[in-house]
Amino acid sequence: MTTALALTQGDPAGIGPEITLRAWLAREEHGLSPFFVIGDPDFLERIAARLGLAVPLADVTPKTAADAYARALPVVRLPDGITVAAEPGTPDPASAAGTLASIEEAVRLVRAGLAPALVTNPIAKHVLYAAGFRHPGHTEYLAALAAEPGATPPTPVMLLWSEELAVVPVTIHVALRRVPELLTADLVVETARIVDRDMRARFGLSAPRLVLAGLNPHAGEAGTMGTEDRDVLAPAIERLRAEGIAITGPHPADTLFHARARATYDVALAPTHDQALIPIKTLAFDEGVNVTLGLPFLRTSPDHGTAFDIAGKGLAKPDSLVAALKLAGRLTRPRDGEVA
Repeated sequence: MTTALALTQGDPAGIGPEITLRAWLAREEHGLSPFFVIGDPDFLERIAARLGLAVPLADVTPKTAADAYARALPVVRLPDGITVAAEPGTPDPASAAGTLASIEEAVRLVRAGLAPALVTNPIAKHVLYAAGFRHPGHTEYLAALAAEPGATPPTPVMLLWSEELAVVPVTIHVALRRVPELLTADLVVETARIVDRDMRARFGLSAPRLVLAGLNPHAGEAGTMGTEDRDVLAPAIERLRAEGIAITGPHPADTLFHARARATYDVALAPTHDQALIPIKTLAFDEGVNVTLGLPFLRTSPDHGTAFDIAGKGLAKPDSLVAALKLAGRLTRPRDGEVA
């Protein structure tokens, strides 16, 4: 049986519905593996009509989705009879139930082996917060859903991937002034271990080459421009190298992302969010993919948000979702010598 990738609906008032429809239309052009979206087919039909997109829909189960994929966009209905009545561009906490149900069902299906990977459309945290959502964000929610009953959730790591560059921010959505207190050697070591492990297991690299950017200008200039690089990052690298992980640094961040430097490594870890995301969004703004490492299943996502300002206007580009679907399909296909 051929299984299809599970795609969540995301916030229905954002661009998720449009890019989903457009991704299906582009399936042959980009050689996308079969996928199904977990949502409300009646809502998607209304959005397709509003945008003038000729996308036939098929009401399917996960087991029949791949068979329908060539002729129609497969849609697995939201559980518990949930329907969607969102207005594009108008975020509404009333949509939160469907957004969360889509994520929960996708995780359930992936964990049950009914889909090989999970691809998520963008959500708006502030909309979910208004409906009582208590997790810090999308990734942390996935980690909680991935945990075994009574067990500590796995540690998720954000990888931003493109053909040109792959980066991991060690600290993510925190104020810059808090980074020095959060940037511990233990955090660097744990993050790099997860990156090394999943680059082997998910991406098939036998010996991943990692680099770590410095926190301060010139990686601290021997402690004269800040001591974190010397006292925190360098000892973390030594610990990792002693474990057999191929990592170098800390390197000055301003010389780490030009073409010759990028050819020397597979993944760059950076102490701060913007150190990692600025270069990849400069090089691959429309094609970057958010990959969550550290989970017991593969999750990819477009590297952009809900874009409420253009939702429903026919302006959304599906490039990043296409890249996320394409990468998920690539990483879940059997490698040479493996049996599907």
